[in-house]
Amino acid sequence: MITQLSNRTLLKLSGNDTQSFLQGQFSNDIEALEEGAVQLNAYCQHQGKIIALLWVMRQGEDFYLSFPIDLKDIVLQKLTMFKMMSEVTITDVSNEMIQLGVIDEQLDDSFKLNDLQSIVLVDTIDGVELADESEWEMACINNNVPEVILSTSEKFVPQLLNLDVDEVGVSFTKGCYPGQEVVARLHYLGKSKRRMRKFQADAEFRVGDELIVSGSKSAKASGIVVRQVKLADKSLCLATVEVAYEDDEIRLNSADGAQLTRIEND
Repeated sequence: MITQLSNRTLLKLSGNDTQSFLQGQFSNDIEALEEGAVQLNAYCQHQGKIIALLWVMRQGEDFYLSFPIDLKDIVLQKLTMFKMMSEVTITDVSNEMIQLGVIDEQLDDSFKLNDLQSIVLVDTIDGVELADESEWEMACINNNVPEVILSTSEKFVPQLLNLDVDEVGVSFTKGCYPGQEVVARLHYLGKSKRRMRKFQADAEFRVGDELIVSGSKSAKASGIVVRQVKLADKSLCLATVEVAYEDDEIRLNSADGAQLTRIEND
């Protein structure tokens, strides 16, 4: 199954200093990235909050960064500001290359995101039969692939989105990057009190909706919807939640809101 990822920006970075530049900006180990793979990276601010979550791909000496289109101006501005005198050229190739999300298929020149999903960059989709983008959203939720958009930018530290689990999106040995000290401190202090989990409900979710647990003593909401998809009779979402209450009665946005049920295969 193939979908067009029309809501994502694609930046191409090239130049002799590109690898070292990205190594100092992102949370994962860019030096370990091999061709044919997608590496998940958090772009954090100084407090460790994620500004954007990026898919990083390597093709020869060039790197491609894929992320939601509503974060383009923020990410471009930040990359350009920190590039300074480095030999790095940043080009927006969103209108030149088409990003395809591939589910449970093997295509040539693809970049593997996980065992069931991959990304392909092409210049035409002539003759390609495309499925609805909701199929990609469903696959991302089923495979616990988080997302950060403009409305949730700077709301999560990497641990909330499980990026530290098996170091899928954070390397704790690679060295410095913005927010690294905060992220590392949280890691070495012990288990995160909040994690990303999968839920379903009869009501429709919106990214940024709050999860409310009546038994929680937290002054804030118990969690936030990270990404969602609407099915025929139910809705699915990934959401952060206080681990201590993840199997309690959880409501959407208020004590009288729709009840959520955790899907326990995460």
